[in-house]
Amino acid sequence: MTDSTVNVRYMVGDVQASVDWYVGHFGFSVQMNAAPAFASVARGPLRLLLSGAKSSAGRPMPDGRQPEAGGWNRFQIITNDIAAEVDRLRGEGVSFRNDILSGPGGSQILAEDPSGNLVELFQPAGRG
Repeated sequence: MTDSTVNVRYMVGDVQASVDWYVGHFGFSVQMNAAPAFASVARGPLRLLLSGAKSSAGRPMPDGRQPEAGGWNRFQIITNDIAAEVDRLRGEGVSFRNDILSGPGGSQILAEDPSGNLVELFQPAGRG
């Protein structure tokens, strides 16, 4: 494999609201916007595919299960000052699923996008 891009697909309830959230709060750039069905945003080597109910990824599975948003899988954004980043995001109205937790590897918190999908902010131990 030669492509260094990592693709992550999130099911979302509102494609345009999700595009605005990722671009506005985390500095993603829009690659493609076919709202309300689908959009693609990128930040560095991460390409985030935002799929609405009208997208091919939103179709029911053969057993009838419906793809939905808001699980526990997530990607991680590394920060050097997690407290300052959380303060900034809270000031912009971003919701969090928890408070900052610290462990031997560092500190983390889970931000929720408009559909309940997660973005983990992580500050490695020894930074900041």
